[in-house]
Formats: sequence, C-alpha cells, structure tokens
Amino acid sequence: MNRLFLLLIIITFVSCKNETKGTDEEQRWQQHAEDTEIIRDDFGVPHIYGKTDADAVFGLLYAQCEDDFNRVERNYIWAIGRLAEVEGEASIYSDLRANLYMTKDEAIENYNNSPKWLQELCVAFADGINYYLNTHPEVQPKLLTHFEPWMPMFFSEGSIGGDIESISTGKIKAFYDKTTDNKVAANDGLIRLKDNEPRGSNGFAISGDLTKSGDAMLLINPHTSFFFRGEVHVVSEEGLNAYGAVTWGQFFVYQGFNEKTGWMHTSTGTDIIDEFEETIVKEGSKTSYKYGDELRPLDSIAVTLKYKSATGVEEKSFMTYRTHHGPITHANDDKWVTTALMWSPIKALEQSFTRTKKSNHKEFYEMMDIRTNSSNNTVYADADGTIAYYHGNFIPKRNEKFDYSQPVDGSNPETDWDGLHPLEETILVLNPPNGWIQNCNSTPFTSAAEYSPKREDYPNYMSSFPENFRGMHAIPLLTKAKDLTLDSLIELAYDTYLPGADLLISGLLEAAQKAPIKTQEAKEAIALLKDWDFRVSESSVGMTLTQFYVNAYFKSGNIPAQPGNKRITLLGRFDYMSKTASPEERLEVFQTALDNLKADFGSWQTPWGEFNRYQRNDGEIVQKFDDLKSSLPVGMASSFWGALASFGTKFGDNTKRQYGTSGNSFVAVVEFGEKVKAKSMLAGGQSGHPDSPHFADQSQRYADGKFKDVAFYREDVEKRAESTYHPGDKKQ
Repeated sequence: MNRLFLLLIIITFVSCKNETKGTDEEQRWQQHAEDTEIIRDDFGVPHIYGKTDADAVFGLLYAQCEDDFNRVERNYIWAIGRLAEVEGEASIYSDLRANLYMTKDEAIENYNNSPKWLQELCVAFADGINYYLNTHPEVQPKLLTHFEPWMPMFFSEGSIGGDIESISTGKIKAFYDKTTDNKVAANDGLIRLKDNEPRGSNGFAISGDLTKSGDAMLLINPHTSFFFRGEVHVVSEEGLNAYGAVTWGQFFVYQGFNEKTGWMHTSTGTDIIDEFEETIVKEGSKTSYKYGDELRPLDSIAVTLKYKSATGVEEKSFMTYRTHHGPITHANDDKWVTTALMWSPIKALEQSFTRTKKSNHKEFYEMMDIRTNSSNNTVYADADGTIAYYHGNFIPKRNEKFDYSQPVDGSNPETDWDGLHPLEETILVLNPPNGWIQNCNSTPFTSAAEYSPKREDYPNYMSSFPENFRGMHAIPLLTKAKDLTLDSLIELAYDTYLPGADLLISGLLEAAQKAPIKTQEAKEAIALLKDWDFRVSESSVGMTLTQFYVNAYFKSGNIPAQPGNKRITLLGRFDYMSKTASPEERLEVFQTALDNLKADFGSWQTPWGEFNRYQRNDGEIVQKFDDLKSSLPVGMASSFWGALASFGTKFGDNTKRQYGTSGNSFVAVVEFGEKVKAKSMLAGGQSGHPDSPHFADQSQRYADGKFKDVAFYREDVEKRAESTYHPGDKKQ
C-alpha cells in the first residue's frame, strides 16, 4: 500500500512537472503575443512592434512563418544537419558536414554559454515559430515540428551560402564512407568563391557632397537567389528599429538600415578558409597527429545520422575526427586534411544582432571589432554623413612565407593561425575625399578611386578578387555622379551598359573585318551589332545575339583551360573569345549561335525580352520553369556581363527561354538626414503563398525597375496599413 501511494506521488509529480513545462512555454507565447503587434502594409511587408527585443524577435519569426514557413524550416533542416531525413541518403554528407563543425550537444552547450540577453532572443526565436505552428494546425512541417533555442547557433550569419558550404561534400564522402573510392576529382575540393552567379552584390556609399540634399546615401543591392530573403521592419522599445532583408528563419536584419545607420554586405575576396595537411600516427588503437616535436591525441566524435529510405528511416554512423585546426574533411593521398574556418556562433550572433542597433560610426566600429562577420565586406553610411567600407572582418593572421591558397603542413607550428588581425590592421576606407565608395565583389584597391587602399600595404591573403566588369562599370558612373537623389541613385544602379558585351562583340566585329562572313544572315546580324550601344533592354536583339554567342562559345570546347587543368578566369575567357581566338573561329561560333537562335525561336532577330523572362509558378524553393506558362519579359542581364542590376538565369527542363533565379532580389536605396528616407524592391512579392495578393504584386514592378516607397515611421506605416493584429489573432 505504501509503495502504491509512493508511486502515485511520483506519477503526480512528474505529470505536474511536464504540465508546468508546457504551461511555461504557453505562458511565454501569450505574453509575447500580447506585447507584440504586426502591421502589414500595402505590399504585405510586416512591421513588427514589440515592447522588448525578445517580443520583436518573437513577432518577426511569427511573421516570417506566415510568409514562408517552407523556407524557414528548410534553412534549419539544412543548418542543423538533418536534410537526409527529408531528401534521402544523397544528402547525408551535407548533414555530416554540419556535424563535423558542431554537433547538437555542442550547439546546446553554446546556447547555455551565451549571455542572458542572447538566450532570451533565442528562446523568443523558437517561441515565435512554435506559436505559429500551434495556431496554424493546417501547416504540416516536413520534419521540424518543434523548434529549439539552440538552433540559431548553427545559423549565425545571414549570407547566402555560408562558409561551410565551401567544403566539398564529395570529399567528405570519400573520406568518411569506407565503401567509397577515395579518389575524388581534382576540382571537387575547397570551393573558393568565384565571380559568378549567384554570388555577388553591389554596395555604394555616397557622401553628402554628391547628393542634392547634402545627406549621405547608401545602395543596398545583394545578388542572391530569388526569394532567399524577405523584407521586414522590426521595432522594440529597447532601441531596435531596423528595416531591410532577413534571411528566412533568422532573427536579425541582415542587409538594411535603422534611422541613423545603414549596412550592406558584399562577398569578400579575403582568404578566410584554409586547409592543413595533418600527419597521422597510429599506434595500436591510439590515433594521434604530429605537431612539431609532439604527438597530440586526435579528437574522435561518434555521429549517427538518420536518412529517409524506400522502407522508412535508416541510420548511418560515423567516427569523425578533429585536430586543433578543425575537423578532418578529406584526405590528400596519405595526409588527412583539416579545414579551418570561422566557427564562433555566440559571437557571430552577437555581432549580427547588435549591428542593427548602432547609431553612429564609432558604435559601428566597436561592433565590427567582434570580428565574426567572416565571408563579407561591409559598405556603410550614416546620418552623421560618414561613409565607410570594411574589406572583410574575420581575418586570421598567417605566416606570409607559406602559400595558404594551397594546403599547408599542419605538423609545422609556423603554419598555425596567429589569432585574428586587429580591426585597425584590416582594409578600411573612411570618408574618402572623392565622396563615394563602391564594392562589387572586386578588388578593394579601386573602391574609392585614387583614395583607395594600396595593395602593397596589406598581406596578399587579404584580397584575392580581381577587378570585374561590375567594378569597371560602376567607377565611371560614380566618378561623374553629382546632386544624387534616391531616384537618380536607382537610375545609376540600373544603368544598362554592359562592359562584358562591349568587349566580346568588339572582338567579333574585329574578326568580321579580318575574315570572310559566310552567310547573308551573319552579315545582317553583324551589321546590327555594329550599331548596338551595348545596352540591354527588353527590345534589344543585340543582347540576344550576344547571349547566344557566348553560350555557343562555352559549349564549343574551344576555350582552353589554364595550366594544371584549372578553369580559366572570367576575364581570361573573355580575353580568349575577343582577342586570342582566330577570326575564323569567332565567326564560326557566331554562325552556330545564329543557327541555335533560329532553331529555338524561328528567327535570329529575337528581342531579349522574348528570351529572358521572370516566372514564379508556386511556393516551391526550386521553381520548375515552363515555356507554356505565364511569364514576364525582363530587360536586365546577368552580372556576368557587368550588369549592375543583375538578373541571373537558368533554363528549365526542355525550355527554350531562360528564367531569372538570382541577382537583384531585395534592393534598397537609403538617404540619411533628419529623417531617414528609403525606396525598396523585392523580386516577386513578400509572400511565398500563390493565393496571397503579395505573391506576385511586385513582379511587374521588378521587371520595370519601379521601386516602392518604404514606410519607416509609425505614422507612415499606419497610413498604409492593410492589416493590424497580434500574433495568433489572424491566419494568413
């Protein structure tokens, strides 16, 4: 009887404890919902107002889930290493890659070691999503039915394709899957960022000397995959008031502005990832690695991953390894290789969130001194009139006698990173006398004309990107700029000249003067190109000819590789096609292009807009394009050509047309004065739901380059309010 009574007490205690736990979460939901208000404006942009920063984060994640829970969930399925549970065994090495750098237990440990304010934001992040799922039972997650506050530790920066994606899953598979041949293609290694779609962005900071108002201005022009970020405005009574683009599922505005400061990120050419070849020593069951004159134990961590199969869910286990350089990611012959990169999730989240609350450059500089913004440059402007450019942020110190563009000897202590460069040692441009700063993912040494930093003043590893067509395009425009307004800055940022097309077609025209043109249609097409001004538009036939010409060249196999079977650079390929190739070869390839164009569209006189299209059919992450479905003509071109307003494209299965997938997505121009003013553009629309009025309400505006006015101040937001509610009040 006493035992039965004791058992009842234990059951009652456990039940009460579990009920209290559930009640605590539900109580947080209700308090956050009560203290958070969401106003949707006439374009569906959510303006979230919370009493505290945590309230604002709660509302921000709730609103993101309303707009596109599919993408919120997908980003975390990938980030925390559970993609194979949805996509099958083929994705298991993506999941293993995530676990090489941080396991779930380590993410929880990082969360527990975070400062109290950051923990509160992480809890609010999870609460916002979980409350959305609780109030929207019709939404069926693919995998994650409950989000946890440790999850943001895996996803602490907002850039497209985080640093970890530079690591080859093919090589991870070859090393960790004992049934796989360890020989991997030479080019399937560390993927250093290239100047190709979809990576890239443009950032311009303009001083008041060049603006009509006398106030500083900023162009925010990331080139990401379409629908990668939503447009948001998040405000709290604790000083948060940030507007801009948020990567789905993150609780901070990544590219944007507040009333006093604005920040724009571009991909950096700074070397931030290095490979160390480790000398492994095995003695019986003990595995060590050589470091100087000592042997160090190799950390071993068992990882078991689940994956979807035809019969259900199966598991696969791995023993993973780490040295003090980082995890073992692959092997070069008998050398095990570690890949070192920035992995400091607590500080990275601190920097990402606090960046949005700075009110002047002094505060912004102090935030940048956290030095965990690893893969990006930062273009900056503020209400005090300051403009600045930070080339990189997380920059390891290295011994310059070693070439870190190649794997280095991890057993030699001299190759170790020697901490990070202090912020004052990194490349910084501050208020240059020319009045403008630009970065288009190219060299920092042309960022401010003659006032740019000097290459010889910095280690080689601080910059690897060369000048590109976008940089060549931007500099003359900015040099001539004066009396800029928001509208004229947009016009500058959408300038239609294509320097890459100029170079390529000038080479073709030169060939036509040196070798015979064999067909009448080629003569007519070349005559048209002679009169072309190398500007892109919907009606341009010259642009269509140029695109088909370069496509034919790439498919021809004529462009040589660099020594060592390395792919020739973009500028190198253009130099070959326009200067090195024989006139006869250029004309032969051009004839192939004309034949292809006629086969696809019936005539070589096809306007660009007939071929170059925008199409969004549904809310899926990857669109399936279809020539028979409705689409819009777009008069923009890829940044490949030096287009500042980038429109990167792909073909669908069996399509003749190409469709936009990347480039200009969220774009904003901002002017700082007594009151901040801004205009913005979002590809397609705010919502990922085809039945929403905001799924496609910006599509035609996007094609036309027609920006909307940003509602930043509360009184302006209320004038344009389409709906006002607390989380849980309304279902969308």
